[in-house]
Amino acid sequence: MADLSVVIDGLRLPNPFVIGSGPPGTNANVIGKAFDEGWGAVIAKTISLDASKVINVAPRYARMRAQDDKEVIGWENIELISDRPFDTWLKEFRQIKDKYPDRVLIASIMEEYSKPAWVEIVEKCQAAGVDAFELNFSCPHGLPERRMGAAMGQDPAILAEVCGWVNSAASVPVWAKMTPNITHIEEPARAALKAGCEGISAINTILSVMSVNLETLRPEPTVEGYTVPGGYSCKAVRPIALRMVMELATMMYGRTMGGTAGRRPGSAMVGAAGVDHDGPTRELWISPYSDRSLSAIGGIETGEHAAEFILMGAGTIQVCTGVMIHGYKMVKEMCAQLSAFMDKKGFKSIAEFRGHSLQYFTTHADLVRRQAEAKAADKAAAKGMVTKDANWSGDKFVEQSQKLVANQ
Repeated sequence: MADLSVVIDGLRLPNPFVIGSGPPGTNANVIGKAFDEGWGAVIAKTISLDASKVINVAPRYARMRAQDDKEVIGWENIELISDRPFDTWLKEFRQIKDKYPDRVLIASIMEEYSKPAWVEIVEKCQAAGVDAFELNFSCPHGLPERRMGAAMGQDPAILAEVCGWVNSAASVPVWAKMTPNITHIEEPARAALKAGCEGISAINTILSVMSVNLETLRPEPTVEGYTVPGGYSCKAVRPIALRMVMELATMMYGRTMGGTAGRRPGSAMVGAAGVDHDGPTRELWISPYSDRSLSAIGGIETGEHAAEFILMGAGTIQVCTGVMIHGYKMVKEMCAQLSAFMDKKGFKSIAEFRGHSLQYFTTHADLVRRQAEAKAADKAAAKGMVTKDANWSGDKFVEQSQKLVANQ
């Protein structure tokens, strides 16, 4: 039977499934429910030192459904970070760790561009017993005027400086959560890793406008007739998340996860996504981030979805919107589905197949070359021409030789 346990940045999880930061981790009660149901870890809803500045509105969600069966495939939110007092959170962190001492509790933190504030929130959460931090550089809406969330995460220089402040104070692992609302997600991620972060989480929600009500002519979700663009999540974002996780894994680990060796970026034979091609030059490189972790987020609701992200290089799998739709018990089914996939393929551990599919990305030019070679081989085979040594036949040796002669 497959072993779903993972060790990430020294943290041991019974399975790779993690409650993503948001409503499913909004207080000690629901965090305890997640642990009781069997989640591998919980990332609490994002907190800051001064919750008095956080004022949520209602309604703050909007959904997109499939046209025929009404299945929810898209979800927009304009919800802010936690509005609960910081001291309350510190008290509950202690309570949770007292009750679940062997479970992994991660604090998601967000602050303004202020070193004292970041250091203070790190030191106090750490003293309350949290096992790791996730730095929220990626919330796409709310508080941009305070240079928080994605407003900070879209500037690699500022992000690197803040990560440096955090890592100077933290004695537990630190993950930086990336915004997808950027052209090249590798750039802020690389800055975070250079600044000492042990891991990267991706992706947060995608800035969106869900819909416009054609009766009222108002965009949704509407609050007193007005709205703001919000964060889009759920199944519809999964292909985008897969692509960005692939890009991050390629940057962090190279093109082959076994040993993290790949061709040096920029060498003559490298593909844009990094598959090694046959050729006279085989320059290998070792990524400086091969020991860092990658936590995948984005439209994950089944064990099969999780397997796809693990094949793209993720070590843990975060779920937030899925829990809001299906409930905390969904982790049991996801574990069973992931285990069934691993048993079917003969994988004994997550590590055995993590990043396996990265090797199959290449350039379009290489796709054309490969297809031309395959067509040429098929054409030769159709004419009875030997294309491989194993195809020679003793009974047809002379005939096969004649068909390879150019000047008949």
